[in-house]
Amino acid sequence: MDTQSIKNRFGIIGNSPALNHALSTAVQVANTDLSVLIVGESGVSKEVFSMIIHALSPRKHNPFIAVNCGAIPEGTIDSELFGHEKGSFTGAVDHRKGYFETVNGGTIFLDEIGEMPLGTQARLLRVLETGEFIRVGSSKVQKTDVRVIAATNRDLLEYTTQGDFRQDLYYRLNVVPIVTPPLRDRVEDIPLLARHFVRKVCSLEQIPTRHLTPEAVVHLQGLPWPGNVRQLENAIEMAVALSGDRQELTAADFGIPTQSRSLPGPVREIANPATGLDFEQTVSHLERQLLEDALRQTNGNKSAAAELLGLKRTTLTAKL
Repeated sequence: MDTQSIKNRFGIIGNSPALNHALSTAVQVANTDLSVLIVGESGVSKEVFSMIIHALSPRKHNPFIAVNCGAIPEGTIDSELFGHEKGSFTGAVDHRKGYFETVNGGTIFLDEIGEMPLGTQARLLRVLETGEFIRVGSSKVQKTDVRVIAATNRDLLEYTTQGDFRQDLYYRLNVVPIVTPPLRDRVEDIPLLARHFVRKVCSLEQIPTRHLTPEAVVHLQGLPWPGNVRQLENAIEMAVALSGDRQELTAADFGIPTQSRSLPGPVREIANPATGLDFEQTVSHLERQLLEDALRQTNGNKSAAAELLGLKRTTLTAKL
């Protein structure tokens, strides 16, 4: 399967060198049984890469499960992953199989692996080294054949020096690293992504397709996008929802007025050096606050929120 076919199948949009390199690595490692560590910021679709690896592997007809280690309480994560015996703890009214047992023969994706407690890390290391695990409350050793793909948005090597992550587990997981690039390193992909999200939102809302002005595209390419692709999609959804009957989306629809740098002095004073926000970031922050307030006051009614947001903007400008 060629690269473009894989992109089409898994909804990957973009042609930046960094993205293509990450995808190429995923394809090459898929046919092996090596452990993979996917590294990248939040919102860069790390789970999609794990799904690609599984789908192109010999395990593709066996189970695949994604587990967010940061979303499972420390007191229950061992039970979730390795299972437990009846009566092993309060509330354990029956025995339960864990993910490593139910996904036998398949692939388990451990997202936010850096959030995993140290005790659970020791159990995971044993699975990786020997294929063995023990249910909570049991003394019986069980075997499993599971491929582990892990992901993190943290610097795990630094975590090892701080004692928050096992060094031996880090090297056992990091056999093949895949670095998923942040959106700010894929500037050439932003127009493709933005237009895709516009079409997607308009289709879901069953409204005529909106169009991004050239200035809007340049504006989007100049933003830092700390939330990456997920943040861009959210920004597009907001802009479309509040665009009314207009067919074009401008830079102003994304929180920062097109003429922001020529606004009068009193407006500039909103920026507070103590917060670390510059003028444009401050205005964007205020815009989002106004939107959230409007949606809250209208119980999520987008049309009513758009009308109310216009009033709020007028009031804010008058005050400034």
